[in-house]
Amino acid sequence: MSSRTSILEKLEAIKIRFDEVAEAITDPDVIADMKRFIKLNKEYRDLEPIMEALKEYKLTLSNLDDAKEILANETDEEMREMAKMELEEIQEKLPEMEENIKFLFIPADPEDAKNTVLEIRAGTGGDEACLFAGDLYRMYTKFCESKKWKVDVTSFTEGTSGGYKEVVMNVTGDGVYGVLKYESGVHRVQRVPQTETQGRVHTSAATVAALPEAEEFDIELNVSDIRKDTYCSSGPGGQSVNTTYSAIRLTHIPSGIVVTCQDQKSQLKNLDKAMKELRTRLYNMEHQKYLDEISSRRKTLVSTGDRSAKIRTYNYPQGRVTDHRINLTLYNLSAVLDGDIEEIISKLQMAENAERLKESDL
Repeated sequence: MSSRTSILEKLEAIKIRFDEVAEAITDPDVIADMKRFIKLNKEYRDLEPIMEALKEYKLTLSNLDDAKEILANETDEEMREMAKMELEEIQEKLPEMEENIKFLFIPADPEDAKNTVLEIRAGTGGDEACLFAGDLYRMYTKFCESKKWKVDVTSFTEGTSGGYKEVVMNVTGDGVYGVLKYESGVHRVQRVPQTETQGRVHTSAATVAALPEAEEFDIELNVSDIRKDTYCSSGPGGQSVNTTYSAIRLTHIPSGIVVTCQDQKSQLKNLDKAMKELRTRLYNMEHQKYLDEISSRRKTLVSTGDRSAKIRTYNYPQGRVTDHRINLTLYNLSAVLDGDIEEIISKLQMAENAERLKESDL
């Protein structure tokens, strides 16, 4: 079977499913089942680009056949010349079109569209690691601003000399996890610390974890499994933000997971955010099994949760950033730390898709 026939057959098979989904989302029984309705709506939106590709591909193949027929049967020289030009143009663009369609066949990670809980923790390096964690926090905040994503810090612990020992934030927007998932792992910095008097370069590290935010439909929480504690929120310098017990600490007794939220003055708002984060952390215990399964089958550029996996180095003396997963080195450190990480993530996505394409039979 030719590659072209195989592509068409796959597209037509997907069209059958697309038509089924289109019919299902108008069914009153499906509409009444909110969980199923949301899932099918998402599938419909995911299949739409493939349907557009099918339409364009069939039109291009039809134009190709017409041009070949004119060349085979037409005697008018002007018509033949036009057909020849069109044939050359189509033959030039078809391989790229087919390659793009193959990438559409790669099933999207169902988590990619989700919002993300992003946590940054200072690692080895003491005060310098806390300062670097602060630099990473600023980098991600600026990157999220450029993507028009909303960032909400839910909890943080400041370093003694600045920066953060830990900062946890919710990032909401379109396709957040599909982008930020590549940031999970150990980030290493090489620079002269502010406290260093002899100008020696030190290496410090911070760990980043990007977790797909669980939706209410993803996981059911039993209230009797959760212990709730309240305490006073504290701000920079250890001052009390307010005298009411608005900060929330939730402990999930079966798993031992603890989450805190203190950024809102309202206890109810903090509770709502803390419940979201708890759901996300429980959901990610299951999601981890999925990541482990992928990594056992193929090389993946998405961290499988190993916090010791070194993914990127930021070298100040040379002004360079190196992503170790794809051996990419850029000499634009200041721009990267200002949030310009689009190129790095784009190349990671391309490499990941190429790896996934190897799994398919196309």
